[in-house]
Amino acid sequence: MVLSVVAVAMAGIALIATHDSGSGMEPVSAPDPTTSVSVHPTTSVSPTASVAPKPVQRNEVNVEVYNTSSIKKLAARTAADAATLGWQVLGTDNWPGSVPAPTVYYGPRLEEAAKLLGKDLGIRRIRPSVDPMKPDRLTVILDRTYVEG
Repeated sequence: MVLSVVAVAMAGIALIATHDSGSGMEPVSAPDPTTSVSVHPTTSVSPTASVAPKPVQRNEVNVEVYNTSSIKKLAARTAADAATLGWQVLGTDNWPGSVPAPTVYYGPRLEEAAKLLGKDLGIRRIRPSVDPMKPDRLTVILDRTYVEG
């Protein structure tokens, strides 16, 4: 057993003696606590930085317009306005329920588009879509205050 320990020690010494110092590896030592080091990065990357959202392309966003009021053709007129601005209007109809104010509802990844459509149509109330709305489009629901406001 003593011979095994001596053989391992000799192999270690031989390895150190024949090690090529030109390998690019430098010895590492603990930093001197009395020395200060200042790092000035040339670029700053925040771990919480996010990619800027893609600008909304109106012609790539589908829209449905619904009317909850008794005002005839309110959804059709609003849909025509949206189409004139470049939105892809899929259709209009009456909505059987009610809303507290004209609202643009949006599905996943469509919030920025909903804000833009709301701005285009003068609708300030923007909300996530609810069932039975389709999540792949914007749903506009109008009430009497849309024409009165």
